[in-house]
Amino acid sequence: MNMTLIKSIKDLPAEENLFPGTPTCAGCGGLLALRHCLKALGKKTVIVNAAGCFTLLSVYPFTPFQNSWLYTAMACAPAGAQGIRDALDILIKKRRLDPKEDLKVMVLTGDGVAYDIGLASTSGALHRNLDFYYICSDNEAYGNTGFQSSGATPFASRTGTTPVGKTSVAGSILPKKNLFEIWRSHNPPYLATISPSHPVDLINKFTKAETYKGPKLFINLSPCPAGWSTDPAHSARLAKLAVDTGIWSLKEAIYGDVRHTVIPRKFKPVEAYLKEQGRFAHLFKPVRQEDVIRKIQEMVDQYWNGIQKKDFIPA
Repeated sequence: MNMTLIKSIKDLPAEENLFPGTPTCAGCGGLLALRHCLKALGKKTVIVNAAGCFTLLSVYPFTPFQNSWLYTAMACAPAGAQGIRDALDILIKKRRLDPKEDLKVMVLTGDGVAYDIGLASTSGALHRNLDFYYICSDNEAYGNTGFQSSGATPFASRTGTTPVGKTSVAGSILPKKNLFEIWRSHNPPYLATISPSHPVDLINKFTKAETYKGPKLFINLSPCPAGWSTDPAHSARLAKLAVDTGIWSLKEAIYGDVRHTVIPRKFKPVEAYLKEQGRFAHLFKPVRQEDVIRKIQEMVDQYWNGIQKKDFIPA
C-alpha cells in the first residue's frame, strides 16, 4: 500500500478548506475535527449534509467552505451522495468530464442522523458499496433542537428528554448504541473513530481510507459546550480525556479487521472525564452516586478487557 503517514502535528497539511467565522457554537468539537477532515480530503470534495447542527455552516449566500455543498433531509444524505457519485461516473464515462476533475463525495451528519433517522439509507449505501466518505459528528444527542436523547446518548447522561428526577436519578437509563459494530457488520473497506484531540491520528486515517474504493466511514466524538455544559475553551481537552479514560476508543477496521490506533499506557478513571461536564453533574452533587459511577467504569473496563494484547499500540 503506497501512502505517506505523518508523525507530528508539524506535518499537518497547511491547506485550509474550512475558514473561520462560522455560526456554529464556540468550542464545537465537530467543527474542530471537520477542519482537519477537509484538510485531508482537499478542495475537490462535494459535501452532502443531512439536517443538523452543521446545516448552519453554509446558509446562502454565505459559506465557509471551498467545497461544493448539498443540503438534504435527515433521512437521505447517502441517497443524495449516490446521485452525485452516479452523475460524476456517467459524465466521466461519456467523456464529458476529465477524470482528473473527478470529485470525492462526502456525507456529513450528526449522531441523530447516523445512529437513528438516517441509519436505513446509510445501510443501503453500504450494501451498494457506494464509493463515498461518511463523517458522523457525534455529540451524543440531538444538539440542534434542544439536546434531546439520541441513540448515541451514553448511560447516565442528562438530556432534554432524559432529565434527572424521580423517574430516573441517573438521567439516561439506556446504553449508547455501538454504531461502529453496526457499520462493521456491513464489512466496508474502511471504518474508523476519530477525535479532534488527535489530529495526526485523524489525518493518517483519511490517508489510509483514500487507498480504498467503497464506503469509508468515520465517527468523531464531538464535545458540545452547549449540550454538555462545558467551557468552550476545554473541548479539545475533554476529547483527549475521553481517550485517556478509555470511554472513546480510537480504532479502525479494514474489511472488518479491527486495530486500535491510540491506547494510553495507563487509563485515567472515568470520573476524571465525567466530573468536567454539566450533563453528568448529578452523579456528584448533591449526593455522589457511587453505584452509577462504578457501573460506567465497569462498562469501560469490560470493553478494554476484551481487547487482545496484539491490538495494543501504546500512545
